[in-house]
Amino acid sequence: MKSAECGWPFRHSPFSIFHSSFLIDTAMQTLGVTANCTKPGAAEVLTKLSKKARELGLVLMSCDETADLLQPVAVCTHAELRGRVDALVALGGDGTMLRAARLLRGTTVPVMGINIGSLGFLTSVAEKDMDRALACLKNDAFTTSARSFLHCDVKKDGKQAASHRALNDVVVLSGGSLRVVTLDVTVDSEEVTSYICDGLIVSTPTGSTGHSLSAGGPILHPATSAFIVTPICPHALSTRPLVVPDETVITVRIAGAANPLLLAVDGQLGEPLVCGDRIELRRDSESIRFIHLPDYSYFSVLRQKLGWRGSSV
Repeated sequence: MKSAECGWPFRHSPFSIFHSSFLIDTAMQTLGVTANCTKPGAAEVLTKLSKKARELGLVLMSCDETADLLQPVAVCTHAELRGRVDALVALGGDGTMLRAARLLRGTTVPVMGINIGSLGFLTSVAEKDMDRALACLKNDAFTTSARSFLHCDVKKDGKQAASHRALNDVVVLSGGSLRVVTLDVTVDSEEVTSYICDGLIVSTPTGSTGHSLSAGGPILHPATSAFIVTPICPHALSTRPLVVPDETVITVRIAGAANPLLLAVDGQLGEPLVCGDRIELRRDSESIRFIHLPDYSYFSVLRQKLGWRGSSV
């Protein structure tokens, strides 16, 4: 689908970024590259990527340790990469995609994940399809899906203490304590309940296949306009995950805890919480676009990753 010229990077309509999937009419020339260089075979994969990029006439840029394994490459700062690339290629697993999302904050640059890890729900391109994926970028033969972020404000003694943004989830954990905690939850200032549990997960649709799923939460299609509130090991058997519209504001108050708790953002950032602290969560004003191959199917990914009936794996 071709969109009208409107002055935005990549010639998108201001509204098309929120479509779950669409074709893009844009010439990719410069790609940023970031990789989990600790993955076995990462160096070999980066060598293959560099060779294919040269064949296609694509320019590569990198701002981290990836540049040591990727030659030739233009080494740059984070700010230079955000401002000069047409797309970011992330090689690794879901953790690499989460770091890529943080790197691209404040931009409209899309990201393509190439899975050189294990599970990799967020990396939609298999390693064996890397050459085809680069050719698709060069030839404008790809789709994208918009993924929402969860904005998190931490308030202590009624004052703003910190702000975070999560692509997957924000989790309140009991840390090293063996005792349950009490968490008061409201949605748009309306009382929901007081959870007596080991912790609480607030997840985006993208993160619904992560920590929330392992705690018994539902799977949401990425285009769903909702968040999931999933208690971890709740004291009452009647307690179940809750799905709420993403236009709402979810507030979690630490009502009871024998020891300091931990706030975890996308499983990569964290800070301590104590009784009386409040966490306010809402949909962030920004979103990010994931690049997919033309034949990408979200449900096919679920079948393969979860071993559902009909999976070819």
